[in-house]
Amino acid sequence: MSSSSAATRRDGKAEAAGGKPPMREALVAAAFRLFLERGYEQTTVDDIVALAGVGRRSFFRYFPSKEDVVFPDHERCLADMTAFLAASATDDEPVRRVCDAARLVLRMYAENPSFSVQRYRLTRQVPGLRAYELSVVWRYERALAAYLRGRFAGHRDGTLRADVIAAAVVAAHNNALRSWLRSDARGDVSAAVDHALGYVQSAFGDAAAPPGREESDDVMVVVSRRGAPLWRVVQEIETALGRP
Repeated sequence: MSSSSAATRRDGKAEAAGGKPPMREALVAAAFRLFLERGYEQTTVDDIVALAGVGRRSFFRYFPSKEDVVFPDHERCLADMTAFLAASATDDEPVRRVCDAARLVLRMYAENPSFSVQRYRLTRQVPGLRAYELSVVWRYERALAAYLRGRFAGHRDGTLRADVIAAAVVAAHNNALRSWLRSDARGDVSAAVDHALGYVQSAFGDAAAPPGREESDDVMVVVSRRGAPLWRVVQEIETALGRP
């Protein structure tokens, strides 16, 4: 490949010759440099675009707000997760499938550990960013729950199961992920998340049993003569139940 050709990046943007990052990445880098130097609240969008050497219109072409530049990859990851779940086969075990979907989020964090740690520290310092992060987590949880609701349709408490399992997957994933981030990204985060998600699978792994295999309230009708003694009625019930 010649030096004048552009290299295609995973996010679909072209990287110019000489290693210059795409504008989106340049804006993120400029923003975090200023957040570290001045603080999040003291940094404006004008400051970010000035450092990145672009105009305000360029910033808002990529990010609706300053908060969005802190979480530049979540929209893509949410789209990837939704597509992954939509591509599920009917014989995929649903709890395992949502656990695998959660691992897509893990992969996003693990691709750039230093940036992930930096963002984690920033969100711990800024209440507004913590609230924004919670809204992002809620959207992931809703995507998992929507898939599970479809798989559990017709099951007893299907909606309840879906919501509980989705919340459990998110809680298990985030427990392991945040422990890793607090340790400055030391250790095997994949193994930690696998261990955490294992709890969910062991607790709910049979949750997709078809309706015919679920517990049911059996109804038994016993016909007896009017005036038959109670012991005779009991005897007929025990016989119907197969008891000696």
